[in-house]
Amino acid sequence: MTLPDKVIRLLVVDDHPVVRAGMIAMLSEEPGLDVVGQAGNGAEALALVPRLQPDVVLMDLRMPVMDGVEATRRITELRDEAAQRGGPARGTGSSARTGPHVLVLTTYDTDADIVTAVEAGARGYLLKDTPPAMLADAIRRAARGETVLAPAVAARLADRLRQPTKPAVELTARESEVLALVAEGLSNNEIGLRLFIGEATVKTHLLRTFAKLEVNDRTAAVTTAYRLGLLDPPTGG
Repeated sequence: MTLPDKVIRLLVVDDHPVVRAGMIAMLSEEPGLDVVGQAGNGAEALALVPRLQPDVVLMDLRMPVMDGVEATRRITELRDEAAQRGGPARGTGSSARTGPHVLVLTTYDTDADIVTAVEAGARGYLLKDTPPAMLADAIRRAARGETVLAPAVAARLADRLRQPTKPAVELTARESEVLALVAEGLSNNEIGLRLFIGEATVKTHLLRTFAKLEVNDRTAAVTTAYRLGLLDPPTGG
């Protein structure tokens, strides 16, 4: 077996300690992969990235405190900012200079989960039943900046492209109004004042909207609504 030219630094993020330990043990046996850290949620991962300088973050999706989509979005923003300014020269390899690539590893394969993660900046999307050798190869490809999708995920995306673009989700008129104001950056209190409804009512509408869109936070709700055509994107004017 030919040894890789560069050791890939890996940060493993999963809220289940047993699953996390199993992945670390498995990946530590792979040549060229170095698990430099682990985190139990997206917030912990975000805090570790600047210090550990991973090349790839292996990210679970549904976690407490901060979910994988939001963490992916923030890590991608940091990477983009570093790329724009040339990035620090610390670490080894291009990822250390500009930030890591995020590879999602989850049990969820719904259209909403897949597309939202990819839109957040994930370089790839794999399911947790992925064979070890395939997972290791996917990590190496992600470190090179390649897009990596599990076969089942790729098939779902292909099916989605073949389908009519009619939204699969329908929001009520009030839910649409509330979400449009969230997109403008208003707080729940400000939305209530604008629509002459209570703050608790605003929260109820948002929770129902989150459930319909299969998301966990305001940002994911807005981006998903844009993608589904439920909100008109900002014109920038």
